Amino acid sequence: MSRNGLFDLSGKTAAIIGGASGIGRAVAIGAAAQGAAIVVLDANEPAAREVAAGIDGAAAAPVDIGDAASVGAAMETIVRERGRVDIVVCTPSINVRKPILDYSMDEFDRVVAVNLKGTFNVLKATGRIMSAQRGGSIIFFSSIRSQVVEPGQSVYAMTKAGIAQLVRAGAAEFGPYNVRVNAVAPGVVETPLTAPIKANADWYSAYANKSALKRWARADEMVGPTLFLASDAASFVTGTVLFADGGWTAVDGRFTPPGM
Repeated sequence: MSRNGLFDLSGKTAAIIGGASGIGRAVAIGAAAQGAAIVVLDANEPAAREVAAGIDGAAAAPVDIGDAASVGAAMETIVRERGRVDIVVCTPSINVRKPILDYSMDEFDRVVAVNLKGTFNVLKATGRIMSAQRGGSIIFFSSIRSQVVEPGQSVYAMTKAGIAQLVRAGAAEFGPYNVRVNAVAPGVVETPLTAPIKANADWYSAYANKSALKRWARADEMVGPTLFLASDAASFVTGTVLFADGGWTAVDGRFTPPGM
Protein backbone atom coordinates (compact mmCIF):
# COMPACT_ATOMS: atom_id res chain seq x y z
CA MET A 1 0.00 0.00 0.00
CA SER A 2 1.54 3.31 -1.05
CA ARG A 3 0.73 6.87 -0.12
CA ASN A 4 -1.48 8.58 -2.65
CA GLY A 5 -3.01 12.06 -2.54
CA LEU A 6 -6.30 12.16 -0.67
CA PHE A 7 -5.45 9.02 1.30
CA ASP A 8 -2.14 10.36 2.62
CA LEU A 9 -2.17 10.46 6.44
CA SER A 10 1.21 12.13 6.88
CA GLY A 11 1.35 14.43 9.89
CA LYS A 12 -1.68 12.81 11.53
CA THR A 13 -1.72 10.87 14.79
CA ALA A 14 -3.90 7.76 14.75
CA ALA A 15 -4.94 5.84 17.86
CA ILE A 16 -5.95 2.29 16.99
CA ILE A 17 -7.97 0.72 19.80
CA GLY A 18 -7.87 -3.05 19.53
CA GLY A 19 -4.68 -2.74 17.50
CA ALA A 20 -3.02 -5.79 19.01
CA SER A 21 -4.74 -8.29 16.72
CA GLY A 22 -7.14 -8.90 13.87
CA ILE A 23 -8.63 -5.94 12.04
CA GLY A 24 -7.08 -3.45 14.46
CA ARG A 25 -3.59 -4.74 13.83
CA ALA A 26 -4.13 -4.61 10.06
CA VAL A 27 -5.45 -1.04 10.29
CA ALA A 28 -2.49 0.07 12.42
CA ILE A 29 -0.05 -1.27 9.84
CA GLY A 30 -2.06 0.19 6.96
CA ALA A 31 -2.37 3.64 8.53
CA ALA A 32 1.36 3.69 9.19
CA ALA A 33 1.98 2.86 5.53
CA GLN A 34 -0.01 6.00 4.65
CA GLY A 35 2.22 8.11 6.90
CA ALA A 36 0.25 8.30 10.15
CA ALA A 37 1.97 8.27 13.54
CA ILE A 38 0.49 5.25 15.29
CA VAL A 39 -0.49 4.59 18.90
CA VAL A 40 -1.61 0.99 19.43
CA LEU A 41 -4.09 0.72 22.30
CA ASP A 42 -5.35 -2.61 23.58
CA ALA A 43 -6.39 -4.43 26.74
CA ASN A 44 -3.54 -6.83 25.95
CA GLU A 45 -0.61 -4.48 26.50
CA PRO A 46 2.20 -6.98 25.66
CA ALA A 47 0.55 -7.80 22.32
CA ALA A 48 0.02 -4.10 21.62
CA ARG A 49 3.69 -3.41 22.26
CA GLU A 50 4.65 -6.26 19.95
CA VAL A 51 2.60 -4.75 17.13
CA ALA A 52 3.99 -1.27 17.81
CA ALA A 53 7.54 -2.63 17.74
CA GLY A 54 7.01 -3.61 14.12
CA ILE A 55 5.85 -0.12 13.09
CA ASP A 56 8.40 2.65 12.79
CA GLY A 57 7.85 5.30 15.45
CA ALA A 58 4.72 3.68 16.91
CA ALA A 59 3.84 3.64 20.59
CA ALA A 60 1.61 1.34 22.61
CA ALA A 61 -0.41 1.56 25.80
CA PRO A 62 -3.11 -0.39 27.62
CA VAL A 63 -6.77 0.62 27.56
CA ASP A 64 -10.01 -0.90 28.84
CA ILE A 65 -12.82 0.55 26.75
CA GLY A 66 -15.37 -0.63 29.30
CA ASP A 67 -13.82 1.81 31.79
CA ALA A 68 -14.47 5.46 30.94
CA ALA A 69 -11.54 6.62 33.10
CA SER A 70 -9.15 4.29 31.27
CA VAL A 71 -10.27 5.57 27.88
CA GLY A 72 -10.07 9.19 28.96
CA ALA A 73 -6.59 8.76 30.41
CA ALA A 74 -5.31 7.03 27.27
CA MET A 75 -6.59 9.81 25.01
CA GLU A 76 -5.30 12.59 27.24
CA THR A 77 -1.87 10.95 27.30
CA ILE A 78 -1.75 10.90 23.50
CA VAL A 79 -2.67 14.58 23.34
CA ARG A 80 -0.14 15.48 26.01
CA GLU A 81 2.67 13.58 24.30
CA ARG A 82 1.82 14.24 20.65
CA GLY A 83 -0.12 17.49 20.69
CA ARG A 84 -3.38 16.13 19.25
CA VAL A 85 -5.12 13.00 18.05
CA ASP A 86 -6.48 13.15 14.50
CA ILE A 87 -7.85 9.65 13.98
CA VAL A 88 -9.33 7.14 16.39
CA VAL A 89 -10.29 3.67 15.19
CA CYS A 90 -12.07 1.40 17.67
CA THR A 91 -12.42 -2.29 16.75
CA PRO A 92 -12.96 -4.39 19.92
CA SER A 93 -16.12 -6.43 20.43
CA ILE A 94 -17.14 -9.71 21.99
CA ASN A 95 -19.94 -12.16 21.28
CA VAL A 96 -21.72 -14.84 23.28
CA ARG A 97 -23.67 -17.03 20.87
CA LYS A 98 -26.73 -18.31 22.67
CA PRO A 99 -30.51 -18.43 22.20
CA ILE A 100 -32.32 -15.59 23.96
CA LEU A 101 -33.93 -17.97 26.46
CA ASP A 102 -30.53 -19.33 27.50
CA TYR A 103 -28.79 -15.98 27.90
CA SER A 104 -27.74 -15.10 31.41
CA MET A 105 -27.77 -11.50 32.60
CA ASP A 106 -24.06 -11.75 33.33
CA GLU A 107 -23.44 -12.65 29.67
CA PHE A 108 -25.75 -9.85 28.54
CA ASP A 109 -23.89 -7.32 30.70
CA ARG A 110 -20.50 -8.55 29.50
CA VAL A 111 -21.32 -8.15 25.80
CA VAL A 112 -23.00 -4.77 26.29
CA ALA A 113 -20.15 -3.51 28.48
CA VAL A 114 -17.59 -3.98 25.72
CA ASN A 115 -19.55 -3.46 22.50
CA LEU A 116 -21.95 -0.70 23.44
CA LYS A 117 -20.73 0.95 26.63
CA GLY A 118 -17.15 0.72 25.39
CA THR A 119 -18.08 2.41 22.13
CA PHE A 120 -19.88 5.16 24.02
CA ASN A 121 -16.87 5.69 26.28
CA VAL A 122 -14.58 6.09 23.28
CA LEU A 123 -17.01 8.38 21.47
CA LYS A 124 -17.40 10.63 24.51
CA ALA A 125 -13.70 10.89 25.37
CA THR A 126 -12.58 11.30 21.78
CA GLY A 127 -15.41 13.63 20.83
CA ARG A 128 -14.50 15.98 23.67
CA ILE A 129 -10.86 16.16 22.61
CA MET A 130 -11.50 16.47 18.88
CA SER A 131 -14.21 19.09 19.35
CA ALA A 132 -11.74 21.20 21.33
CA GLN A 133 -9.08 20.86 18.65
CA ARG A 134 -11.68 21.52 15.91
CA GLY A 135 -11.15 18.43 13.83
CA GLY A 136 -10.74 14.69 13.64
CA SER A 137 -12.14 11.40 12.41
CA ILE A 138 -13.64 8.70 14.65
CA ILE A 139 -14.29 5.25 13.19
CA PHE A 140 -16.11 2.43 14.92
CA PHE A 141 -16.93 -1.10 13.84
CA SER A 142 -20.52 -2.12 13.41
CA SER A 143 -21.45 -5.32 11.52
CA ILE A 144 -23.84 -6.90 9.08
CA ARG A 145 -25.58 -8.00 12.28
CA SER A 146 -26.83 -4.43 12.68
CA GLN A 147 -29.13 -5.27 9.76
CA VAL A 148 -29.53 -9.04 9.52
CA VAL A 149 -29.44 -11.68 12.22
CA GLU A 150 -29.42 -15.42 12.84
CA PRO A 151 -30.32 -17.50 15.90
CA GLY A 152 -27.92 -16.93 18.78
CA GLN A 153 -26.92 -13.39 17.79
CA SER A 154 -29.49 -11.33 19.69
CA VAL A 155 -27.30 -9.32 22.05
CA TYR A 156 -24.39 -8.95 19.65
CA ALA A 157 -26.76 -7.75 16.91
CA MET A 158 -28.40 -5.33 19.32
CA THR A 159 -25.06 -3.77 20.20
CA LYS A 160 -23.96 -3.48 16.58
CA ALA A 161 -27.21 -1.73 15.68
CA GLY A 162 -26.64 0.53 18.67
CA ILE A 163 -23.20 1.44 17.34
CA ALA A 164 -24.78 2.56 14.07
CA GLN A 165 -27.05 4.93 15.98
CA LEU A 166 -24.22 6.22 18.17
CA VAL A 167 -22.28 7.03 15.00
CA ARG A 168 -25.20 9.07 13.69
CA ALA A 169 -25.66 10.87 17.00
CA GLY A 170 -21.95 11.58 17.23
CA ALA A 171 -21.91 12.94 13.69
CA ALA A 172 -24.82 15.26 14.52
CA GLU A 173 -23.31 16.57 17.75
CA PHE A 174 -19.66 16.87 16.75
CA GLY A 175 -20.10 17.90 13.11
CA PRO A 176 -20.15 21.63 13.91
CA TYR A 177 -16.62 21.18 15.30
CA ASN A 178 -15.36 19.53 12.09
CA VAL A 179 -15.30 16.09 13.72
CA ARG A 180 -16.48 13.20 11.57
CA VAL A 181 -17.92 9.99 13.04
CA ASN A 182 -18.44 6.89 10.90
CA ALA A 183 -18.45 3.11 11.10
CA VAL A 184 -17.33 0.17 9.02
CA ALA A 185 -19.69 -2.80 8.95
CA PRO A 186 -17.85 -5.97 7.96
CA GLY A 187 -19.34 -9.29 7.01
CA VAL A 188 -17.47 -12.35 8.17
CA VAL A 189 -13.76 -11.68 8.63
CA GLU A 190 -11.01 -14.10 9.57
CA THR A 191 -10.01 -12.87 13.05
CA PRO A 192 -9.47 -14.41 16.49
CA LEU A 193 -13.15 -13.67 17.25
CA THR A 194 -14.33 -15.86 14.37
CA ALA A 195 -11.73 -18.62 14.77
CA PRO A 196 -14.22 -21.08 16.37
CA ILE A 197 -16.49 -20.73 13.32
CA LYS A 198 -13.66 -21.16 10.86
CA ALA A 199 -12.75 -24.42 12.61
CA ASN A 200 -16.17 -25.85 11.72
CA ALA A 201 -16.04 -26.71 8.01
CA ASP A 202 -19.81 -26.65 7.45
CA TRP A 203 -20.24 -23.37 9.31
CA TYR A 204 -17.29 -21.82 7.47
CA SER A 205 -18.70 -22.84 4.09
CA ALA A 206 -22.21 -21.65 4.90
CA TYR A 207 -20.91 -18.17 5.69
CA ALA A 208 -18.61 -18.13 2.66
CA ASN A 209 -21.48 -19.03 0.35
CA LYS A 210 -23.75 -16.33 1.79
CA SER A 211 -21.68 -13.47 0.39
CA ALA A 212 -21.72 -12.50 -3.27
CA LEU A 213 -17.98 -13.14 -3.44
CA LYS A 214 -18.36 -16.65 -1.97
CA ARG A 215 -15.59 -16.27 0.59
CA TRP A 216 -14.67 -14.74 3.91
CA ALA A 217 -12.81 -11.44 4.15
CA ARG A 218 -9.24 -11.13 5.32
CA ALA A 219 -8.52 -8.66 8.09
CA ASP A 220 -6.39 -6.56 5.73
CA GLU A 221 -9.42 -6.07 3.46
CA MET A 222 -10.95 -3.85 6.14
CA VAL A 223 -7.98 -1.48 5.94
CA GLY A 224 -9.09 0.30 2.75
CA PRO A 225 -12.62 1.14 3.94
CA THR A 226 -11.28 2.27 7.32
CA LEU A 227 -8.54 4.48 5.91
CA PHE A 228 -10.97 5.99 3.41
CA LEU A 229 -13.11 7.17 6.34
CA ALA A 230 -10.00 8.35 8.20
CA SER A 231 -8.58 10.33 5.30
CA ASP A 232 -9.34 13.55 3.48
CA ALA A 233 -10.91 11.44 0.75
CA ALA A 234 -13.92 11.23 3.10
CA SER A 235 -13.85 14.89 4.18
CA PHE A 236 -17.61 15.23 3.57
CA VAL A 237 -18.56 11.80 4.90
CA THR A 238 -19.98 11.58 8.40
CA GLY A 239 -22.77 9.66 10.12
CA THR A 240 -22.27 6.83 7.65
CA VAL A 241 -22.09 3.06 8.10
CA LEU A 242 -19.92 1.68 5.31
CA PHE A 243 -20.71 -1.97 4.62
CA ALA A 244 -17.65 -3.99 3.61
CA ASP A 245 -19.44 -7.31 3.57
CA GLY A 246 -18.75 -8.89 0.18
CA GLY A 247 -22.35 -8.29 -0.82
CA TRP A 248 -23.83 -10.21 2.14
CA THR A 249 -26.57 -7.66 2.87
CA ALA A 250 -27.26 -7.05 -0.84
CA VAL A 251 -27.90 -10.62 -1.92
CA ASP A 252 -30.91 -12.66 -0.79
CA GLY A 253 -29.22 -15.90 -1.80
CA ARG A 254 -31.99 -18.29 -0.82
CA PHE A 255 -32.80 -19.44 -4.36
CA THR A 256 -31.32 -19.02 -7.81
CA PRO A 257 -34.06 -19.01 -10.45
CA PRO A 258 -33.78 -21.58 -13.28
CA GLY A 259 -31.67 -20.43 -16.20
CA MET A 260 -29.65 -17.97 -14.16
